[in-house]
Amino acid sequence: MAEGTGEAPIGHTLRQIRRARGKSLTVVAGLAGISPSYLSRLESGERALDRRSLILALANALEVAPGDITATAITTGGELEEDRSLNGVRLALLSISMGQPGGQVVPLKILGQRVTTVLTAQRDCDYALVGTELPGLLRDLHTTLEAGRDGRELLRLVALTHIQGTQAWLGDIGAPLDLAWQAVSLAQRATERLDEPLSGAVTAFGTAFGLLGAGGFDLAARTLSAVDPGTATSEDMQVSGMLTLTSSLVSAAKGDTAKRYAALDHAAELAARTGDGNALWFGFGPSNVGVWRMSVALEAGEHAEAARIAETINPEALPSPTRVSAYYREYGRALARLPKRRDDAVMMLRRAELISPARIHRHPFMRSVLAELLAKAKRDAIGRELRGMAFRAGLQV
Repeated sequence: MAEGTGEAPIGHTLRQIRRARGKSLTVVAGLAGISPSYLSRLESGERALDRRSLILALANALEVAPGDITATAITTGGELEEDRSLNGVRLALLSISMGQPGGQVVPLKILGQRVTTVLTAQRDCDYALVGTELPGLLRDLHTTLEAGRDGRELLRLVALTHIQGTQAWLGDIGAPLDLAWQAVSLAQRATERLDEPLSGAVTAFGTAFGLLGAGGFDLAARTLSAVDPGTATSEDMQVSGMLTLTSSLVSAAKGDTAKRYAALDHAAELAARTGDGNALWFGFGPSNVGVWRMSVALEAGEHAEAARIAETINPEALPSPTRVSAYYREYGRALARLPKRRDDAVMMLRRAELISPARIHRHPFMRSVLAELLAKAKRDAIGRELRGMAFRAGLQV
């Protein structure tokens, strides 16, 4: 490793686990289906560990959970404001799970307004506001639910908030996977009581993402195939489209190329019919499909293809800060692996960071990408930008 840089936390963790297991590079690489030299580069941070399928293969080779490899402590050069809200959300989820939410009974109209405020902030990457509002909102939603108020409408709000608010926020700030799973479980309880397609589809989306993070690709695929909101209305089509996009990501993680492309094509057909929308806060539409195509290509290890797709997308046409930050993040991630595109990669990641610091600082994939770039950093203006991002992401610089 070059002077002035540090090993990627995810690579360092991988090496620690391998050594603790008493397994050689050759043995683990063979079990994971990669070369020993490539595994060595992953451990040193020279190559980013940024694909779910590879993380799962290494976890299986080492006989650990994928989260044991990707989990990293939040230790940045400067704490993000939303970090201070994490324990409040954790305590709210624990209290609700124990049947003691400790909130107030609030009229449905006011709860709906508060949910809209939180989900708008989540869409706009205002994670500090989401973190501030979530604990009280969750407690009040469940206290009102336990009081037997407003039945089905309240159940819909509960499920929507836990998936599009709680789980999404926890994922974006890099919280532990098991904490986000608590939110998914609470959404599942609500949708079981509702027994209606749309709410079930929203929860299936969140469930599939939780399973993806844990390496449960087959379970995620079965979860998605078990729900069908249909295409009778524009809202139905938008939700169906999001499930189809998620299915394409699962297929990429499983290495199923045919299903991956079939799902993407079907999502594109639905998006052409709906246009850009925001049914149930999914933001589904043609522009969203483009960004997902990038993510799916990256999951399949096709960095040049992801960069090619990025060049066909106008980021100014994307409907929300969430989508714009995702575009620049995935574009930077693609460029980081292409010859002579290091400078462009850093600038794309910097643009993503300016919109949503947490999505760069907290995601284990992005920390690994930054560490790979850092290993080759030069003492120039681009190198300074890179080292600044790496420091803010908690890497040793």
